[in-house]
Amino acid sequence: MNRICELLGVRYPVFLGGMAHVSRAPLVAAVSKAGGLGIIGSGGMAPEALAEEIAAVRERTKKPFGVNLMLLDPRIDAQVEVVLRERVPMVTTGAGNPAKYLESLRKAKILVFPVIAAVALARRMERAGANGIVAEGTESGGHVGEATTLCLVPQVVDAVRVPVVAAGGIADGRGLAAALVLGAEGVQLGTRFLASVEAPVHPKYKEAILKATDRSTTVTGRSLGAPVRAIENRMTKEFARYEEEKRPREEFEHLAVGGLGRAVYDGDTETGSRMAGQIAGLIDSVESVATILEKMVGDARALLPEGVLD
Repeated sequence: MNRICELLGVRYPVFLGGMAHVSRAPLVAAVSKAGGLGIIGSGGMAPEALAEEIAAVRERTKKPFGVNLMLLDPRIDAQVEVVLRERVPMVTTGAGNPAKYLESLRKAKILVFPVIAAVALARRMERAGANGIVAEGTESGGHVGEATTLCLVPQVVDAVRVPVVAAGGIADGRGLAAALVLGAEGVQLGTRFLASVEAPVHPKYKEAILKATDRSTTVTGRSLGAPVRAIENRMTKEFARYEEEKRPREEFEHLAVGGLGRAVYDGDTETGSRMAGQIAGLIDSVESVATILEKMVGDARALLPEGVLD
């Protein structure tokens, strides 16, 4: 049996990326109910709101789910306390080192899958006690590293013994099959689930993904040490200009603050940060989560040896 499915008690080894403002109860529960693993995006969320979101997921499904913890959030200690108190089955972590929390999470029998963008980080997380690794390539939306998924995943697989989940540039059965051939035991999807019926985002955001081509996304913020991939618009162009002009950091913060929220809630196509991966160019329809998962797994099974996904 697939180790991811066995560890987490899910039917399919498919994670929902923990997207801030997006991976909320309606989408999280839909992914879990359809056989994958829904993951709440806690980025920017007050601890009380996180507790409410966990309760909202549990009202919708009894299936396993997780929480993504952004370790640079100033409220991270309180968020971890919520996760411990609520006995969430698993967490993914990003934007930092989760080592200080691993012992308490392990004691609570909460599985930890750090999201990493480099082999050295994967090794470090395994030594610290992580139960699995999410290896995320630069093709993904939002905050990104440098290595591509195709290069990163097999190197991480060779470097660690815990199961590896591939992320970045995966949106259909071909991507799932390719990730498994590379040695990953599961995949994490963000952009594909953005274009789902259950995703609680503005229709204009979903429309932008459907209209995207292979060259629609751009990465800004590399000069600041915080690269972010999003669909190009006035805001990304302005950000790039600020970088060329070497503007003070506070001017970047003023430009970017609230950008994702403007895209998600208001459908702001000009000053909103429409975070999305390069795979957006492959997506041409808004489907239910169940349809997305069933088609993805069915197509992957047709490409893989019998039993790989059973």
